[in-house]
Amino acid sequence: MTVIISVLGLIALALAFMLIKIGWRAGAWLFSRYVSPRPIEDVLTVVAACIATGVSAQGMWRFSGDVLGLDGPLRFLLFAFIEVAIITSAVRARRNMRENFSAGIDGIAVWALTCLTAVLSSMDARSLPEAIFRLAAPLVAAWLWERGMAIERHRIRGTGRINWRLTPERLLVRMGLAEVSDRTASEVDAHRRLTRVALAAKRAKALREGGGSERRVRAALAKLDKAMDQAVEHTGLAVDPQRQEALLAQIAALYNTSKLVDADPRVPWEPEQDHQPVPARALPPALTQLHDDEDDDVFDATPQVLDTAERARLMRAARRYWDRQIEKRIVPRTVDIAQEVGIAVGTAREWRALWKLEPQAHAIIEALYQEHGIVDTGSFPAVKDDDRILTNTP
Repeated sequence: MTVIISVLGLIALALAFMLIKIGWRAGAWLFSRYVSPRPIEDVLTVVAACIATGVSAQGMWRFSGDVLGLDGPLRFLLFAFIEVAIITSAVRARRNMRENFSAGIDGIAVWALTCLTAVLSSMDARSLPEAIFRLAAPLVAAWLWERGMAIERHRIRGTGRINWRLTPERLLVRMGLAEVSDRTASEVDAHRRLTRVALAAKRAKALREGGGSERRVRAALAKLDKAMDQAVEHTGLAVDPQRQEALLAQIAALYNTSKLVDADPRVPWEPEQDHQPVPARALPPALTQLHDDEDDDVFDATPQVLDTAERARLMRAARRYWDRQIEKRIVPRTVDIAQEVGIAVGTAREWRALWKLEPQAHAIIEALYQEHGIVDTGSFPAVKDDDRILTNTP
């Protein structure tokens, strides 16, 4: 008898070992097939949804016994029919997502059946907290399924389902409490102070040229002076060449806003056409000789390395030369500025690009283009006094 028991025990151990081995292999295969390729958030979403579905099924087990009076095998077979329908609809919705990029009606069915099982489970609750818990469990499972579908949708389509127009970030930006870029607080403050100077300069210029009263002009100039003092104090405008150029660029843009009315930008899908302007009449000899001159053939375009004080001094000298030439209705070339002041062509070209946007210089350039078809390329031909064509004097 002892021998038989021992043999049966060994057989039982062998069978248990075989079952454990088979189960281990099956678990390893399932893990490598379904779990390992997925991100950890997808796995946790499925686990949490399964737990919530189990809680909902437990509520339906009690509901089927207490309310429907089911017992025994019949109760076991019928208590979770809604949960099975939810899982079936969820699987179909996922398949629709992969094939049609939309959950379709099966996605709606998941939420409808979830709400149904939540209400039925809570109806057999013995207290208010239990009712709330049984209402929440199926909804949590549906929410986790929805988030899993959102991840799947983003993975397939590369975009989210919807982009909300009303978000906390947009509200903070709208209220001025947040920045849309990654600028630091000092950069934002410097930009605002420079913009304040540019706007004050535009207003003072408009009042002076528009015949404003002396009191209003003085007030505008005082406001401009105050804004300039604050900009020099808080932004380092006097010694920072980049902010000096940024201020000049803002002023140039604000002074020429009226030119936007006459702008005729090319439509991007319009076919390219070779445009060869035809001069209205023969060019003077000076214009013909200098029309094809190139700056880089005259001077080295290598940028100069200057300290801040020297750069500011040269910029003031170049500006004085520019103003003198503009008063003569002559637009200096880049090489003229570089030769007059003794700076690199690259620096002269950079300053000229800002100054030529001012109204007086722009008017001269536009008139030469309209009358002679000359396009300003930076090597704009200088006009000598004896060949001047844009003057009121003969």
